[in-house]
Amino acid sequence: MVTPGEAIDAVLGAIMRALTAGNAVQLVGFGSFSTGQRAARTGRNPSTGAEIQIAAARTVKFTAGKAFKDAVNAS
Repeated sequence: MVTPGEAIDAVLGAIMRALTAGNAVQLVGFGSFSTGQRAARTGRNPSTGAEIQIAAARTVKFTAGKAFKDAVNAS
């Protein structure tokens, strides 16, 4: 028998593998996960004020689905 924790771990693992491969994941009624790009940029060290270079990075985006938003805003 699969425990709820194992089931959640399996779903999250599948989502991570799909996003790592560059695919989007849509869970109807809940939301969508996708990847995006963040460009390299110049930032500041808050302690010293010195400029630092921040490397480009891939990011993960989550967009809540309509049913999820409606459920949260129902009360």
